[in-house]
Amino acid sequence: MLSANIQAGSSTRGYGDYIARSWSHVLPAGNKRGSLDAIARLAGTHDIVGLNESDPGSLRSGFVCQTHYLAQRGGFPYWSHQPNRRVGGVASSANGILSKLEPREVHDHPLPGRLGGRGVLLASFGDAEDALLIAVAHLSLGAASRASQLSFIAELLHGRSHAVLMGDFNCTIEQPEMQQLFKRTRLQPPACQVPTFPSWAPQRAIDHILIGDGLRSGEACAVPAAFSDHLGVSVDLEVPERCLQ
Repeated sequence: MLSANIQAGSSTRGYGDYIARSWSHVLPAGNKRGSLDAIARLAGTHDIVGLNESDPGSLRSGFVCQTHYLAQRGGFPYWSHQPNRRVGGVASSANGILSKLEPREVHDHPLPGRLGGRGVLLASFGDAEDALLIAVAHLSLGAASRASQLSFIAELLHGRSHAVLMGDFNCTIEQPEMQQLFKRTRLQPPACQVPTFPSWAPQRAIDHILIGDGLRSGEACAVPAAFSDHLGVSVDLEVPERCLQ
């Protein structure tokens, strides 16, 4: 599986681009389509993909739902998205999930926080209590808001050993709010942290795939998500067959 903050297909190759290319975050210009095609090729080598900052169809994407576009280009028959933030009336952002497996249910939940517009997308693969649960979230920059958001997510995933939480957490594993998540759920801290930000000189491990204690996984690795300012995180996951029934 893969978790990727795709920055709506925009290109950032250094801190100066946040200013020099700021127009690309509100206008449809730039090679966003080429960037999305590169992301689709990467995504297509995985079975389940969680997306952050996927534009659901605003001005800056040329009114293209980027999650749907990636599903088509990457060969995913199942997809869903959760529009959750608007930027200046001309741009919008969403969490998304792409899957080659059919989910039984998909729910989206708004997350608490000082500023609204964050959410978690929850997909269930199977009917039983031990069904595989995949949660995709993009957490806030502020620690207090993250703590309330992770508390909400902990309630959703409480007691579930076959759960996966992935996304851009905007913090490292050592933060107190993350430790509370591990205490209240069966999610496990990763064996090693993978720096993902900024993509051109990764120093901070803020994008994560957290695995429940009933699942087995290989070692996570960082992969380029086209020209996003984040690297993606990829991991091989072993899922018991009963979790998908």
